[in-house]
Amino acid sequence: MKRKKLPPGEMGLPWLGETMDFFNAQRRNRLFEDFVDPRIRKHGKIFKTRLMGSATVVVNGSEANKFILSNEFKLVKSSWPSSSVQLMGKESIMEKDREGHRCLRGVISTSFGYNGLETIVPKICDVVQNHIARNWHIGGQDDQIVHLYHSTKVLTFKIVFECLLGMEVEEEMVDTFERVLEGVFCPPLMIPGSKFWRAKKARREIEKMLVNVVREKRREIEEERRLKKKKEEEEDGNNGMLLCKLVCGMIEGEISEEEVVDNVVLLVFAAHDTTSFAIAMTFKMLAQHQDCYTKLLQEHGDIRKSKRLGENLTMEDIKKMKYTWQVARESMRLFPPIFGSFRKAITDIHYEGFTIPKGWKVLWTAYGTHYNEEYFKDALKFKPSRFEEAIPSYVFVPFGGGPRLCAGYQLAKLNILIFVHYVVTQFEWSLIHPHEPIIMDPLPLPSLGMPIKISPLTQPQKY
Repeated sequence: MKRKKLPPGEMGLPWLGETMDFFNAQRRNRLFEDFVDPRIRKHGKIFKTRLMGSATVVVNGSEANKFILSNEFKLVKSSWPSSSVQLMGKESIMEKDREGHRCLRGVISTSFGYNGLETIVPKICDVVQNHIARNWHIGGQDDQIVHLYHSTKVLTFKIVFECLLGMEVEEEMVDTFERVLEGVFCPPLMIPGSKFWRAKKARREIEKMLVNVVREKRREIEEERRLKKKKEEEEDGNNGMLLCKLVCGMIEGEISEEEVVDNVVLLVFAAHDTTSFAIAMTFKMLAQHQDCYTKLLQEHGDIRKSKRLGENLTMEDIKKMKYTWQVARESMRLFPPIFGSFRKAITDIHYEGFTIPKGWKVLWTAYGTHYNEEYFKDALKFKPSRFEEAIPSYVFVPFGGGPRLCAGYQLAKLNILIFVHYVVTQFEWSLIHPHEPIIMDPLPLPSLGMPIKISPLTQPQKY
């Protein structure tokens, strides 16, 4: 039998492999510089290693991204740590394959089509403005300090719950979800007092709360149907657009109650830290590039002048924020909210003259294209203008790609653009620590919470 030609690379110590090098680089937010790039230089774009006990092949480049991500369910399947699966839920879409994934994604995606997004824009505007009014107090002082990253984490949490689920957010809910997040990449050991133990306890609290909400929503919808109200009225999005669709799917027998709960939990986490980090990095880059900020201010000033007092933004206004989206995309290119993700080979994979054996893990990374001069000239420089032209598929991948492309990426876009608009049209602001380090715990975040100093605009544009 012909021997398999494995990719080059070093497997390191038994079981441990190069895990410590990987984690140390990730913790410093230097995964590409300290782990991936040195191995690319030594072995090429595809190399083998051993991470967390698993033989792993790391692939880099747009062709590799396309090959792996577009062959989901055919050659590879999603591969998350046991702790992540237990905390996000085994019935969440991240664990579903083939038909189960297609069905769930279909239900979820309908909320993020154009009509659904158009409905949700004024709701997001209201949540953002209320959040700023309550938490960004100027008072009698000339300025004040706001911790931008924490503030936007609370905000994105509110947007998911109030706009998509029709649920009021209580203060302790944010802390409970945070405790769950702390355990998603920890060893799944139920030792009292450990991060994973605390995360499981928090997950049970969340599940109990959500089960009650889901059952109450089901009773409401079934009562409406008994009263012979139109189905369109049940699902018009006026009281929790996505939750209504999920519960209607449950009533129709398409999905289970457990699937509804698990996917609500996953949605909160998918939209929570990643979006707030993207917002924080957008402001970081604007603070360091005044010419870009001046251009962005002009765009939002023009939009603001076209609005009546108290009038919310619309999808047409969002479409005008072209330069702002270029800035946000360039910020996500340099600071991707996720570094990549693992897959597991479900058959022997033949790629680039090598064999990736069945059962091995495959890791693709955003850095493999985002920092590559082949795709982005002067890759380490901040140049929003590079997004004036279309970017080839699988090159810019902050939201993944293929069948598992993030279903809520358009919601993230709305959150970023709307928040930027209301901040820059009301406040002067500056970073207190312009070169604040980025760390991983377990996702990337500004190490000091990105405090900013704010003061009212000399000529504030009131809403």
